[in-house]
Amino acid sequence: MYRRSAAAAVLLAAALTLTACSSGGDKADSGAKPKPPASSAAPDPADTPQPSGSAADAKPTGPVLPDAKITPKTGSFTAQEKQYLSGRVPEKMDPAAVLQTGQDACQRVARTAKRDKDAATGAVITGEIAGAKDAINLLCPEQKPILAAAEKGFAEGPRTSPAAGNYRALTQATNCTWEAKGKDGSVLASGPETPPKAGDKITAAIPAGTAEFNSSGCYAWIPA
Repeated sequence: MYRRSAAAAVLLAAALTLTACSSGGDKADSGAKPKPPASSAAPDPADTPQPSGSAADAKPTGPVLPDAKITPKTGSFTAQEKQYLSGRVPEKMDPAAVLQTGQDACQRVARTAKRDKDAATGAVITGEIAGAKDAINLLCPEQKPILAAAEKGFAEGPRTSPAAGNYRALTQATNCTWEAKGKDGSVLASGPETPPKAGDKITAAIPAGTAEFNSSGCYAWIPA
């Protein structure tokens, strides 16, 4: 009888240990995902479900509906909507669903730009707002100033043969660092010279002859 009770106690203790470990693991995994490293107004990837696949980022490579068959189940498409959908709707997909991805991109750009134009520009540069370029050009041309700014910028990371000039990082992160190297790998310039404080504007002067400009924690850059 004693042996059975002892064995049962051992099994119970093991079960409690496993339960505690499992519970701790769940807590670790359920933490909130970090937000983008741009300013506080940068769009959160979880803010709006992001479209995926060719409908969001590029025209599909497979068979697509001919323009004559791109019609909604009810109502009609505008000329600009038809232009956006041309060559973009897979054969078995509802054109309205493809159009919705572009409209969602427009809404995200507009909503973010209303809070912070820099954040909207950075989100377009980095591709955080999928399919923004075509959507802005054809569905929400009022956002073209954001697109024009984005097309002059580039995302953080290595960039070869950048145009010389002064640039501004679209971030308020204090861990932004950058370095410009020549063809021989020598460091031509680096920064920031002093550790930035929260809210400081971070700039980089890329000298002529820079073969590679590399930055980390800076989100994206635009001409200053």
